Amino acid sequence: MAKTKDGTAGKKKRKKKAAKGGDKNGKSGDAKLKVGSEFETVFFANPKVDSPLPFRATHADERRAPKVILCADSRVGIGQRCKVRVSSIKKPASRDRGHIEVEFLSRVTFRLDDSIWVEPTLGKKLHALLESGMNILLDGPQGSGKTVLSRKIAEALGFEYVFFNCSSIFEATDFLATLQIRATDSGQAETVWIPTDILRALEGALRDPERRVLIFLDEFNRCREMARNGIMPALDSTRKLYNPLTGSTVDIPDNVLWIAAINNGAQFTGTTSVDPAQLDRFAPIKMDYPPRDEEIRILAERNPSVARSSIERIVDAANGVRKDEGLGVDLSMRATEEVCILLGHPNFSELDAAVAVPELLQTSFCARFPGRWDDASTDAGLVWQVIVRTLAL
Repeated sequence: MAKTKDGTAGKKKRKKKAAKGGDKNGKSGDAKLKVGSEFETVFFANPKVDSPLPFRATHADERRAPKVILCADSRVGIGQRCKVRVSSIKKPASRDRGHIEVEFLSRVTFRLDDSIWVEPTLGKKLHALLESGMNILLDGPQGSGKTVLSRKIAEALGFEYVFFNCSSIFEATDFLATLQIRATDSGQAETVWIPTDILRALEGALRDPERRVLIFLDEFNRCREMARNGIMPALDSTRKLYNPLTGSTVDIPDNVLWIAAINNGAQFTGTTSVDPAQLDRFAPIKMDYPPRDEEIRILAERNPSVARSSIERIVDAANGVRKDEGLGVDLSMRATEEVCILLGHPNFSELDAAVAVPELLQTSFCARFPGRWDDASTDAGLVWQVIVRTLAL
């Protein structure tokens, strides 16, 4: 006879799944954590302010724990990944679902995977700043990996990632809501405030203290300077932003981190300088393109079908352009990635690399600059001449 969902077979199935460490919702089974178990977690302030255990976490090794995790050791720090050991498991009592008490073992080194390159000293600085909850400003040439780095930081910390492009900001209120015209059911036009991803993320973080959010402000110096002033209270000790939907301010909780990115240089149009008062709200991180061997390694891992010798020529050509003092231009890693993608495509598989690489450099590198590759009086032509010299074509 078939068993019902609540029958013995169902119970055995659930028991077996719990023993393996969790159900389909990612919740760990009680058998997963016991006294003496060690795991990594990130703590935030316990909302019960009178509790003798001021630090609270909800996840163990990136999985939802069966009970909240509490600790009294100040060494764990707010928002800092650490390794802990279960010291006791308190059973549920009246109005209490029980909890897991842990002891601090050690800090966990901030880790980024090998798909990006971060200069070692810069990586240590980045780790320290994030642990301190400071706002970070990534300043580097286009295509140097600023956006990718911000995403990897969110992944490493287990934070929800919110990408926001500031080039569409015209008024200070645009950070949280924008005015849009839409048709009503009767066909009449009406103007309404539409909340942005930033506002939705802030409201979610306020409702749920365990919801950790990293907001990435891309192209931060492409919005109007006066509009940029509107977000300054969110980035200093005030930790507030004006919400046009309510006519009041919204608090920025501690479980929200801010990272912004800018491009500096005369070659960038539509940008404005970030003044000292705005810069003072951030800890600046200067970025650059990876060293030759690191860029080759990253491209080789992303494009395994492309010969390493071809990737080396592509990167050498890019660095020749980047470092030429006469040109004074940058060449994005998106350009080197583009050539590798094309070279690995079946459309180019029959071409000899000695022929394909120069042709793709003409269309992918030189085409990023005004003019034509075969016209030495244009920027594109000057770039091609540098490539010819660099690769001895």
